Amino acid sequence: MFNIATNTFKEIVRNKFLYLILFFAFVFIVFSISLWKLTIWDDQKIIVDFWLAMIEIFWIVGVLFVWSQLLFKEIEWKTIFLILSKPIKRYEFIVGKFLGFSGTIFLIILLQSILFLAVLIMKDIAIDYLIVWSLIFTFFKLEILLWIVFFLSTFMSNMLTILVALMVYFLSHSFSLLLTMAERTKNEIVVYFTQGLQLIFPPLEALNIKDVIGNFREFSINFFIFNSFYSIVYLAIILVLTVLIFERKKFES
Repeated sequence: MFNIATNTFKEIVRNKFLYLILFFAFVFIVFSISLWKLTIWDDQKIIVDFWLAMIEIFWIVGVLFVWSQLLFKEIEWKTIFLILSKPIKRYEFIVGKFLGFSGTIFLIILLQSILFLAVLIMKDIAIDYLIVWSLIFTFFKLEILLWIVFFLSTFMSNMLTILVALMVYFLSHSFSLLLTMAERTKNEIVVYFTQGLQLIFPPLEALNIKDVIGNFREFSINFFIFNSFYSIVYLAIILVLTVLIFERKKFES
């Protein structure tokens, strides 16, 4: 399992698309440092919002367009037959791939976070505890999206996986609006159906606290503990479903 994780990590690090993402991330970093010269509004909030948004957006692109290709390449190039012919179980293959990509995400987000906090210190911007939790929750969101992409890629085409994953991502950020619209219909069936969908979809909206930074909102520590636990449980459920489907998947030689 750990050999697969290591090889996956090396494969992703060598991926040219990843370097393209990092290049544009660096360009936007430089842009954000001088952003205060381009606006008449509160440059502190803009820099914080900009950094947090860019970290998430660039990695969403990375997860969708790098990770979604990994399993398809293994199947298309027939290397999966060589891997599975060895004394390795299918769940070890799945978990190893996940750990390899997760390690890449964690390492680069850690470096981006250190650089981000350094910019805040350089700009004399107070490092609010919500900023730190937002970075942690961003990692959880990307891990959930990562598993959703891998789950979908076990039975969908590459392009369809990307489209459905994007749909899940945006819908999962919109359930407060959807519930409000459902309640306005005054139809209990519609309300219960929307609430049921909310349980099926990942808790990305609850993890999206970067939008309230600087808005004088206080959160109990229980909020962060509950949502962290919820995210881990959701990841575990998706992991089990992915393994169950992959165990029964037939590959054409």
